[in-house]
Amino acid sequence: MSQTISQDKAVTIHYVVKNAEGVTIDQSSEERPLAFIFGRGMLIPGLENVLNGKAAGDELSAEIPAADAYGERHDGLVQTVPRNLFGDQEVNPGMQFRATTDHGEQSVMVIEVTDETVTVDGNHPLAGVDLNFDVKVVDVRDATEEELSHGHVHGPGGVEH
Repeated sequence: MSQTISQDKAVTIHYVVKNAEGVTIDQSSEERPLAFIFGRGMLIPGLENVLNGKAAGDELSAEIPAADAYGERHDGLVQTVPRNLFGDQEVNPGMQFRATTDHGEQSVMVIEVTDETVTVDGNHPLAGVDLNFDVKVVDVRDATEEELSHGHVHGPGGVEH
C-alpha cells in the first residue's frame, strides 16, 4: 500500500510554479526533483496544505494566494539608508544583502541607489504574489532517523553528504 504525505514523511515532487500572468517563476528539472521532509516548514504553507494526504503518482494544480505563499507586501520593509553604511562596497539595484533588523537577520534587495542613499526592500521577492503550482508527487516514504535529525532528505533530490 502506498504511503500518503503526512508529518515527517520524506517526499519527492516535481513542480512548476507560475505567477497569475502564467509566467514560470521556478520549476524542478527531470533529473533534480525536490525532496524534503514534510511538515517541517520547508514549503510555503499553502503548498503543504494541498500536498497533505497525497500519494506517489498524484498530480495536482493549486492556486496559492500570497497570504499562504510568501505573505503580503509590507511597505514598512522598504527603507532608505545612508549610502555610507555600505562603505566602499559597490551597490547596485538588484543586489541582495543580509541586514540586521529589529526582527533579526533578514535578506534585503537594493531597489534604488543615489549618491547619498540606498533604498532596500526586505520583502521576499514573491511577497504579494499569488502563485499557481502544478505538482506531481514522485515518492512518499518514511524519513530515516538520520534524515529527521539532520532536518533534510539524503540521496537523489536531497542532500548528499
